[in-house]
Formats: sequence, structure tokens, C-alpha cells
Amino acid sequence: MSQIDTKQKISDIVSDNLKAADVFEKYNIDFCCGGNITIDEACRERGLDSKQLVTELEKSMNGDADAQYIQSLNSAELADYIEQNHHTYVTENIPVLQQYLEKVCSVHGDNHPELHKIRQLFEESAGVLTQHMKKEELILFPFIRKLETARQNGSTPEKPHFGHVTHPITMMREEHANEGARFEEIDSLSESYNPPPDACNTFRVLYHKLYKFEKDLHRHIHLENNILFPNAEKMYQSFFGE
Repeated sequence: MSQIDTKQKISDIVSDNLKAADVFEKYNIDFCCGGNITIDEACRERGLDSKQLVTELEKSMNGDADAQYIQSLNSAELADYIEQNHHTYVTENIPVLQQYLEKVCSVHGDNHPELHKIRQLFEESAGVLTQHMKKEELILFPFIRKLETARQNGSTPEKPHFGHVTHPITMMREEHANEGARFEEIDSLSESYNPPPDACNTFRVLYHKLYKFEKDLHRHIHLENNILFPNAEKMYQSFFGE
């Protein structure tokens, strides 16, 4: 009997099984910003066989320790996990990718002008993501931790200066969607991170690192959009009834 129903939402499947993200990535199915559709809907949009997709998803479910660990975290712990893993990854890899882009553009930019556009898009994303993460770390995540502490203690937290928790969450979701679209353009310009025949090793490493960066960003956004933020909204409503 199938463990996965084709009427399930993409985002819910990845929440239960993080390895499913790899399967959706393989078929270019958005599971973070656009994950609010069912398997059936995604397969119709892309002309895929839903039975084949479900089979691959179910194979990926075996031994998914990462998903089990994340499911065990409360909202404060998940915020910590996102900061320690995904925020740190972004912060550490932005300067590395900037150096690779500068070098590869200087050597191959004349023959491959798309590199200059990729570099421009990445620089824009780097600036936005840096500010985005600071807003989460300084404003939204501390409030989510307060909600979680109050939930555990049976107390009531003070209302934040920004009002309803949906206000910053809506802003974060919009920024997630913008960066997802920006990396879709990078993916297209790079032909899904496939280096051209004349690419040197540095060029190849650049595309591999960009691919890994986008993949990490997808999982990062998924954890926030589809797990952390909905949980925060539920906690807020339980305290303030709004």
C-alpha cells in the first residue's frame, strides 16, 4: 500500500521527509516557495507520471534521520538549527562564490557573456540575503523563541512592536520568493549549472558551488516557509486569538 497520497501537498511531503527534496529537485518541482500544490497538480503541470514520482519518493523515505531530527525540534530549536546551519552556510559561501565569479568572469567572460549576468544576479542576491538573515536573527527569530518559551512555561508573551507575527513573516516569504526567482534565472543562464566544453576546472567548481548554494537555499526556505513560520503563527494565535 502506498505511503504517499498524490493528493498530498509537496511542502508537507518534504516536511515529513527531507530527502524527498532531492527527488523534487531532480524534476525541477518547487517544494519551498511553490510547494502548496499536490503531487497530482505538479505532475500535470510538468507532464510527469505521478506513479513513478511516488515510487521514487517512497524509496527516498528509508532512513531519513534528518527529517526525524527536525521533526523533534520545537520552534525555538528549529530557529537555532536554521541559524547554525543555513544562515552560517550562506554567510560563509557568499565571499567564496564572489571570488570564483570574479576570477571566472575575468578569464571566460568574453566568450561566455552570461557569466557577467550570473555574477550581477548573485551579487544582488548576496546583498538581499545578508539583510534578510539579519532581520530574522534580530527581530523575528527572537520573538519566535519568546513564543516557544511562553508556550512551555504556560505564560503569555508581550506583543511585539511589529504587531501581528504575520507582518514580518509575510515580508520574509516575499523575499524568499524573490530570491527563488533570482536563482531560477541563474539556473537558466547556466543551463542548470552545466559548464561549457571549454570550461576550466575553476569554472566547473564555480557552477558546482552555485548549484549547492541554490539547493541549500531551497531547503532553508522550506524549513522556514513550511514549518517554522506556520508554527509561529499558530502559537501567536493561541496566545492572542488573532
